[in-house]
Amino acid sequence: MLRKEVNDLLTQTGPETAMGDMFRRYWVPALLASELPEDDSAPVRVKLFSERLIAFRDSGGRYGLMDEFCAHRGVSLWFGRNEEGGLRCPYHGWKYDTTGQCIEVPSEPADSGFCEKIKLQAYPLVKIGDILWTYMGPKDEQPPYPEFEFATVPANQTFTSKRFQECNWMQAMEGGIDSSHVSFLHSGNLNTDPLFKGARGNQYNIADKMPFFEVVKHEGGLYVGARRNAEEGKYYWRITPWVMPCFTMVPPRGDHPTHGHFWIPIDDENCWAWSFDYHPTRALSEVELEALEAGKGVHCEYVPGTFIPKANKTNDYEMDRQAQREGRTYSGVEGIAIQDSSLQESMGPIVDRTKENLVSTDNGVIMARQMLRKAVMALRDKGTIPPGVDPSHHRIRSVSVVLPPEQAFEDVCREDLRSAKGKPHSSV
Repeated sequence: MLRKEVNDLLTQTGPETAMGDMFRRYWVPALLASELPEDDSAPVRVKLFSERLIAFRDSGGRYGLMDEFCAHRGVSLWFGRNEEGGLRCPYHGWKYDTTGQCIEVPSEPADSGFCEKIKLQAYPLVKIGDILWTYMGPKDEQPPYPEFEFATVPANQTFTSKRFQECNWMQAMEGGIDSSHVSFLHSGNLNTDPLFKGARGNQYNIADKMPFFEVVKHEGGLYVGARRNAEEGKYYWRITPWVMPCFTMVPPRGDHPTHGHFWIPIDDENCWAWSFDYHPTRALSEVELEALEAGKGVHCEYVPGTFIPKANKTNDYEMDRQAQREGRTYSGVEGIAIQDSSLQESMGPIVDRTKENLVSTDNGVIMARQMLRKAVMALRDKGTIPPGVDPSHHRIRSVSVVLPPEQAFEDVCREDLRSAKGKPHSSV
């Protein structure tokens, strides 16, 4: 179990909280680039770490992310007119550029200097891959841009989505490093989902429901190794990297694209579940893209015009008890993404970890909590920059491999766990 005060420390990410301060030291996904598709497109509301923000793209293609509310009378700038190099409040015409600087107040003389005194809180917003990333920490400590492989391969090799999830970021993230649930929760989809089926490793997942876990630290987080029995006394290893604070990469299956997640707090009781699929050496096929866009694999279908999953809390995630009884889906919920979110949300907005009873397969979760707690306290008390900020910590891969019993994955797979341009991934 986790003491309440530690749980509070790790789950609270608003302004002036220790975990919130740590999250703000990282570049994090803020929007899909497709949400601001062209110059002077409509502004988009963004909420991160309990801060209400507005994102826009100006006439010159520059991206901005700033306080949602006009400095005059507090009107939401979502109603603003995006025009001629800035976002203009429709109430009294105050206008802001992408840095949050007020550049026009129609009621005041241009030479009065009034505009220079008005500036909204703003954060950098940069496009890397198909994501717009932001950094919300101290300006003089801004780290280099992120270098996760899925965001740096050619555009035709990667696909990203996001979904709204009604629970704290941490219980969602912990699902991402828990490899043991695959043998149960997702077992009905391993041989049917077009982004999973056909891989030899699927049968090891289904056949051996008692994995042995070995967790190894790396500079940016953990390698969570799950070992299952394979043929001829060999072991099937699935190695999930976790990069602090909230990046996980699911081990690959055959030649399918590799997928993974970021879990980004909206506030303490909601988060964005970002999901990606990419292939390191080839373009995604038309069949794969069709499946990704249809919400297969780790993605989902939406309520039209939103990022809210079509199967959600209001409709009991479209639970099908007949499918559950027949084994077509283990939990009765269809789709890997919604199978995860349904159970993570069922714990409540912030799970009470004082009531837990953890076992050996939870070693990855236990060690991740310990690393997070130590890093938060070291930043708060000593100003120590946390693991995962350095881009070298991002150059990492997940691995699935069959090894003889005498070989340790951390030795044999050392190079496989490092990303490199054009290098095939290690997969079963």
